[in-house]
Amino acid sequence: MADVVLVVHMQRCFLEEGRPLFCGEESLQIVPNVQKLLDREVERGSTIIFTADTHEPDDEEFQIWPAHCVKGTEGAEIIPELSSYPGDTIHSTRYSVFYGTDLEERLEAVKPEKIHVCGVCTDICVLHTVAGARFRDYEVLVYTDGVATFDQQMHEFGLKHMKDILGAQLTSVTG
Repeated sequence: MADVVLVVHMQRCFLEEGRPLFCGEESLQIVPNVQKLLDREVERGSTIIFTADTHEPDDEEFQIWPAHCVKGTEGAEIIPELSSYPGDTIHSTRYSVFYGTDLEERLEAVKPEKIHVCGVCTDICVLHTVAGARFRDYEVLVYTDGVATFDQQMHEFGLKHMKDILGAQLTSVTG
């Protein structure tokens, strides 16, 4: 039985300096680790699913955050370092990729033994997506060196919450 890798919101708006929601220099350090994870899991036959935060120009979320990942813009694209990897992309409009998408149906079709999670932002979209997976009783592995967010304190909070409250397993790409 193959696993699934969810690559959460590894998009230009979050991972390129000067973009509206750039997660910071520290976030760039996870890119090689995500590549290693994908190389390994592609070799093992895992299903790769990229998730893409995707908004209309007048999205209500822009009352909370600056406009970002607007549908059809360069900022909404998966970063070039990951764009050549095989996998489908699920476009989501909320923090949890389960909300308003067919992610649940895709997972039911694959029936993964485990879901591996990497991406941004640890305390927002990664956290809410992991919660959705755990609420559906999937075994979830979160890669501590494959997730990042704007603020180190919130990063630590997100990891602790996923482990202690949601029951996700924290692990590392680099060992």
